[in-house]
Amino acid sequence: MSDSDIETNSNHSISNTSTTSTTSVHVSALDGIVNANSLFTVAVFVGLSFDQPRDLTLTDRAECNAGLDVERYLIVFEVISFAFFLFSSLVAQGLKLTINLLNSKETDEVFKADIDCNLLRLGVVGAAGGSIMGCVFLLLSMVEVIQLRLGLLSCGNSLAVHTVLALVVLASSALSVYIFTVFYSFRK
Repeated sequence: MSDSDIETNSNHSISNTSTTSTTSVHVSALDGIVNANSLFTVAVFVGLSFDQPRDLTLTDRAECNAGLDVERYLIVFEVISFAFFLFSSLVAQGLKLTINLLNSKETDEVFKADIDCNLLRLGVVGAAGGSIMGCVFLLLSMVEVIQLRLGLLSCGNSLAVHTVLALVVLASSALSVYIFTVFYSFRK
């Protein structure tokens, strides 16, 4: 066995290990996206199923009661949120299926797929983008729920305003961290 044969074999081994760990990390990331989207999708579905906004308003002033337009926006935002979470989950599941089908030769090695990295990155960014947009519309629907229960924000009800501010600050902060980590992971 010559030195050139050893060098070729060792380079192939390093390349294969890199692909294995990269694919494993992507599968784990896709699992996380699907799991989080499942929780959000269930929350949106339950919200749509049990929505009875007229019966549960907590404001004393009649002029501060939310009208039909707020109820309509609530339903629209929840449906759009549901659609984005479903899109994100299906993209992530499709990528996982592709990786698993490429590995169908060896069932013991499910984390060793030879897949185009650009396609994989595009799919992960698409799935993450769908999750982000789903969270934005879920946030908007929660603002509408707050207005339905605590009164319109335009009335200046301090409880409603503070609740919306807390929701927007916390959710926006979490989304900012998520967006930063998604883009940071692709720079490395």
